[in-house]
Amino acid sequence: MSDDASFPDVPADRLRDEGWELTDESVETVFKLPTASVVGATELYDDVRTREAAAAATGIDNQWRFFFATALTFRPPLAPGIGPAMILPTVRSEANSTFADELRGRGFEDVDRGRRERVRTDSGDRARLREYTASMPLPEADATLSITGWVGVWHGDGFRIAAGAYPNEAVGETLGLSDPPDRLRRQPREYRDELLSLIRAVE
Repeated sequence: MSDDASFPDVPADRLRDEGWELTDESVETVFKLPTASVVGATELYDDVRTREAAAAATGIDNQWRFFFATALTFRPPLAPGIGPAMILPTVRSEANSTFADELRGRGFEDVDRGRRERVRTDSGDRARLREYTASMPLPEADATLSITGWVGVWHGDGFRIAAGAYPNEAVGETLGLSDPPDRLRRQPREYRDELLSLIRAVE
């Protein structure tokens, strides 16, 4: 594995076509192991079309969905005798804890860990997913935003983390709109399927 951090490959065309916008790129130490620092190169996306539709309908500017993908490198590189299988459980545990902290940092409360699932990525690697739920008061809408998040961790061409979160009901329902635009009528199952598809597409 290279000592130089590089960003993961994401389905950029699909993200753009479905209304996602890259809002941040960062390279930072995400956690430390006894013998190395683990550096994550992360791309963060926001569902801007839903955000803009909600703002136009209600004046409330809120991030309703997000998605990110991270490629990990180790500084210094892992010793030759340390294989990916040996380090993967630690990476997975740290990634899950970091995601829960990320939700809290965004203002979410009652962050709970849910079930696990296994999927195969589009490139053929086996990824393990962990579900999270959380909620956030929206005083300006006199409502509560309840979300579900998923974190996927795997090793293919290096270690990858991909994750995101989506509302547990249509945004129009959360905002109490009687006749919301189509973008705000989308249901949680659609959001879930899209997020898991994006996670599987990361390389």
